[in-house]
Amino acid sequence: MLEKYIAVAKGDKKADLVLKNATYVDVFCGKIRKGDIAVVGEKIVGVGKYEGKEEIDCSKLTVLPGYIDGHVHIESSQLSPEEFASLIVPRGTTTIIADPHEITNVCGTAGCEYISKASQNVPLDVKLQLPSCVPATPFETSGAILNGKDTAKNIIKDYIFGLGEFMNYPGVINCDPDVIKKLESAHTAGKVIDGHAPAVYGNDLNAYLCGGITTDHECVTGDEIEEKISKGMYVHIRHGSSTQNLGNAKHMTDANFRRFILCTDDRHAFDLKDKGHLDDALRKLVASGIDPVRAVTCATLNCAECYNLKWRGAIAPFYLADLVVVEDLRAFNAKYVFKNGKLVAKDGKPLFDTSKRYLPKSVLNTVHLKDVKPDDFKLTLKGTKAKAMTIEPGGVVTGCEIVEVESKNGDVVLENTDLLKLTVVERHKLTGNIGKALFKGYGFKGGAMGITIAHDSHNIILLGDDNESMAKAANRLKEIGGGMVVVDKAKGEVHSLTLDIAGLMSSRDADGLQRDSKALIELAHSMGVKREYEAFMSLAFLSLAVIPKLKILDTGLFDVEKFAFTDINA
Repeated sequence: MLEKYIAVAKGDKKADLVLKNATYVDVFCGKIRKGDIAVVGEKIVGVGKYEGKEEIDCSKLTVLPGYIDGHVHIESSQLSPEEFASLIVPRGTTTIIADPHEITNVCGTAGCEYISKASQNVPLDVKLQLPSCVPATPFETSGAILNGKDTAKNIIKDYIFGLGEFMNYPGVINCDPDVIKKLESAHTAGKVIDGHAPAVYGNDLNAYLCGGITTDHECVTGDEIEEKISKGMYVHIRHGSSTQNLGNAKHMTDANFRRFILCTDDRHAFDLKDKGHLDDALRKLVASGIDPVRAVTCATLNCAECYNLKWRGAIAPFYLADLVVVEDLRAFNAKYVFKNGKLVAKDGKPLFDTSKRYLPKSVLNTVHLKDVKPDDFKLTLKGTKAKAMTIEPGGVVTGCEIVEVESKNGDVVLENTDLLKLTVVERHKLTGNIGKALFKGYGFKGGAMGITIAHDSHNIILLGDDNESMAKAANRLKEIGGGMVVVDKAKGEVHSLTLDIAGLMSSRDADGLQRDSKALIELAHSMGVKREYEAFMSLAFLSLAVIPKLKILDTGLFDVEKFAFTDINA
């Protein structure tokens, strides 16, 4: 094949495909250039003047390298890998660094294997990382446990690309033996290690990086970004559904911008459908004043170099012909998408079939729950002051506020307050655990709502102002095998959406799921959830015990800053 590449590159033979008269982005020099782009098989062989067996006139279009998502959990789309690809490939994404952390916490390594095998059916390169924190902390009940020995056994498998985001930064800094075993096994296997270290600075950051960790997607301030880049890290700019920090792009300079990469982390089906994927991030970055070529470089070459993805992320000879042809560098509307030299999407529509989806029994029927009763949700306090969780819109960091509360018959009184009960119901091991907290400012009233997506152990997270409604919500989620639910007490109605794959994802088509999910989210907003919150996905992060400040687990209220349980009574 090399002889053919060279012959076509010299102009001695016709290319298989030529994108004629193209304007294209040169990410190496940071310039916009013009020329014919010649493709043979899966490779670009030249840029200049070429003839092809097939030619596409791109004189009014701009060609970019295929986008690379630097960190994403497919499960957070609530779609199967096949349906996920049907939404992001037509938008221009051709490679993703996927961390199946969510499904692995529910199903163990069977979840990793499912994502890998299902992804083989679509024209999307899924670089799968072995989750590093299953469970994320030792303080909650998870569906599976992957210790250092398990990591060493699995990290060497061919379908595992690297070690997923290392959220247990205290374990790294304090040299927990099991943590060290995981890190060393990744290095021995020659695999990359992703990071997750919000607000870690100074010597603690030095110690964390001595684990051989190279990235972070949790930066908040400019000083944090500068320190991490100065110490050799790549910083993700994140554009998810409930977690967004595109504003961090303002910290890019001529000197440091090659250390920024784009990612989505967690993005819903309806956002992917209505707004897009990395193309949406690019639109917003350019609209905010970021140079288009620089933005494209963050979505392509920077990510490829960060993750040692050889021959990706640029338009140059011998690079993979992963290409997205857009109308312009403002809207980034994809006219054509090529994967390995083949046209796989046109005018925003996939040209590949996703109707036959891989669905093994190992990821089904994962909600194991004792019958839940209304009295299980009584919250008894010792006095009139309690700690209440709060959350800021657009993020996952929670606060703690001391509130005045009344009690009656051994239960808190929620009427005429902006307080709700927030609970986590264990759904893996039939423990009967229900962690209970107060939640302020979310707005919901008149029943209950819940979801079987609760980072990172994915127990059931419920909120409400009525015990009976909360019990109904929990039992409906058990009945349907996982999903989302809203209970309207006044109307006596229970509305739900099934997520049959590990209680996280749906085996349905993307259009149907997107439509029904959007309707349920709108119902939650109509019952008071403030519009600045993602109604369900904001809830899903309230049990994430590696993000400050206060979180609720199935085992109780947890102070992340102290990394210890805390009493709800204040």
